[in-house]
Amino acid sequence: MTEYDLDDLLTLMARLRDPEDGCPWDLKQSFASIVRHTLEEAYEVADTIERQDWPHLKDELGDLLFQVVFYARLGDESGRFDFADIVDNLVRKLLRRHPHVFPAGTLASRAGDMQRSEQEVSETWELIKQEEREGKANLGVLDDIPAALPGLSRALKLQKRASGVGFDWNDPLLVLDKIEEEIGELREAIHRGEQDEITDEMGDLLFAQVNLARHLGVDPETAIRSTNAKFMRRFGYIESVVTASGRDWDSYSLDELDGFWNQAKKLGL
Repeated sequence: MTEYDLDDLLTLMARLRDPEDGCPWDLKQSFASIVRHTLEEAYEVADTIERQDWPHLKDELGDLLFQVVFYARLGDESGRFDFADIVDNLVRKLLRRHPHVFPAGTLASRAGDMQRSEQEVSETWELIKQEEREGKANLGVLDDIPAALPGLSRALKLQKRASGVGFDWNDPLLVLDKIEEEIGELREAIHRGEQDEITDEMGDLLFAQVNLARHLGVDPETAIRSTNAKFMRRFGYIESVVTASGRDWDSYSLDELDGFWNQAKKLGL
């Protein structure tokens, strides 16, 4: 059985985009139009890993790789860059950012007996990234953090970047105080009934919660996905009980449904 390689994938992509006999759907795509597909594929990879669905991970990673190949083809057609340029740029960047592994900045160089802690490596990584940012003209501290990131992830990156220049709390308990302050302001907004103000205060509260997660070493996106999965398991238990009873949902009081929820918790769901 034939085993295909990366060159075959690049050839396949070129055929899909062939103006004469390519795929109509692929031919009408642009950088902008496939962004949402890229995001979907990235989330599918994350979901597969979180579910430890290893048999399907290879398939999802392939779908994500195809997105990169698609962008590379669009870049080649427009004369901006090609797949080789992407790989070359990536290798050069990673060599530059890993002086503890490649001290001479080449693949052949080795660090030998030089050992560095994870904290030292992380600090060096951030310093190198900061130097790269400073090399870009008129780029502010926060300017290159993508606006298209999921809200919690972007909040985390904004806070980390601000922390890097000293704008940060030095105690998670102070962040808890800030959360309590934001809850109070949200209560006042709800009391006044101003929806725009409620939205604004709700955003402030979420931002502060992300800040607390960062100080506690918790990734907020990972935490919320875990909680989403937990909610689905427990609600699924409630649904199974309701279905087995033959009664309609509206025949149950909230207290009864909450009791089923507590049963699910006791079952470890």
